[in-house]
Amino acid sequence: MREPGLLKPAVLWLLLLAPLFFSTYGFATWVTSQRSDVGTLVFGWETHMPFWAWTIVPYWSIDLLYGFSLLLPNTRHELKQHALRLLSAQVIAVSCFLIWPLRFTFERPELDGVFGWLFAVLAGFDKPFNQAPSLHIALLVILWVMYQRHTQGLWRWLVHGWFALIGISVLTTYQHHFIDLPTGALAGWLCVWLWPVEHPSPLLNARLTRDSKRWRLGLRYGLGALALAVLAFSLGGGWLWLLWPAVSLGLIKVNYLVLGASGFQKRTDGRLTPAARWLCAPYLAGAWINSRLWTRKHPQPDLIVDNVWLGRIPSAKEQDSFNAIVDLCAELPINPQGRAYQSIPVLDLIAPTPTECQQAAEAIERLRSSGPVLVCCALGYSRSASAVAAWLLHSGRAATVDQALAIIRTARAHVVLHPAHRQALEGLPHAR
Repeated sequence: MREPGLLKPAVLWLLLLAPLFFSTYGFATWVTSQRSDVGTLVFGWETHMPFWAWTIVPYWSIDLLYGFSLLLPNTRHELKQHALRLLSAQVIAVSCFLIWPLRFTFERPELDGVFGWLFAVLAGFDKPFNQAPSLHIALLVILWVMYQRHTQGLWRWLVHGWFALIGISVLTTYQHHFIDLPTGALAGWLCVWLWPVEHPSPLLNARLTRDSKRWRLGLRYGLGALALAVLAFSLGGGWLWLLWPAVSLGLIKVNYLVLGASGFQKRTDGRLTPAARWLCAPYLAGAWINSRLWTRKHPQPDLIVDNVWLGRIPSAKEQDSFNAIVDLCAELPINPQGRAYQSIPVLDLIAPTPTECQQAAEAIERLRSSGPVLVCCALGYSRSASAVAAWLLHSGRAATVDQALAIIRTARAHVVLHPAHRQALEGLPHAR
């Protein structure tokens, strides 16, 4: 159901964003035009890029889609998040234009008619500066997310087709070089991640951790991000793709140092938000491969007691034996395929808190009525083992922490529980 009275705030947001867009973009263009050190970043293959005059139509259409997008949200919260995404994209892109300006180098052919007029109007305020990240692409990502959220069936396919055409048009109208596209997409997804609709903004959960282990892990990811960035800029060319994993590891560092598990934006259905998936994709691929390598000799889950099983995060086929899943993994998505499911996301290599252990114990006990329950994390050796130990204590199947750990190790010998895990279990009401 659509909340009443959304037209007025939508118009007010447009009256704020539209002048801000043109003024800040124009200011960045003017500042850059005064500089003599504006560089270029062009790949050789781009000289073969065709010029299609007609694609100026989809290129221009983003302006209309921008304005109408503010009429789509069904709630004030969704409207505010969408507007903040648009505003953030403007701030990020203009800041980059001022700090690291680039210039477009290709000459367009002379045109007349309607297409010529559209290009002439565009040239009136859009000079060959302000390249990476492409603000056009950043806004495209944000608008694409909004429009596909509010369309279904054939309309959704039309939205996907038209927005894909807009993305191509930034090249075929000779407005941008290729480097502007992935950097623009990265900026757009960052804005969507910063202002999610389904979750609170990660900025609201920003607290600098005091956990020394989180600091150590965060700094390692930070060093990895720095090393990849240095390689990307030092080697150039195709090596610039290393900036994607660099950004990915940088976000993981932020999760460990500041945001916690909520930075992964794992939803109640087991999936990560699209923004988190795109931004963290290189890390997620590595984490998935790592989980499979570590468990390749023992991929199957183990029965602990009374139809409660402990194992790694399962593939679709590995879920067949279970009616319910309790998931302690923050970083890897899962599709429970309609099964009873509870997500209690915890950072990798970090012990759950007593509160998270208690939540997991209660979830396991509640879901046991559905049938066999799989308790999982990336490997099924630490976070999920803590959850099962908490359930053994909570349900009275173990009288002490030592007894709970002994039951688990008897069934799954290679569990890894450090003093921090034990400390969390000792903080439970029924622990001794």
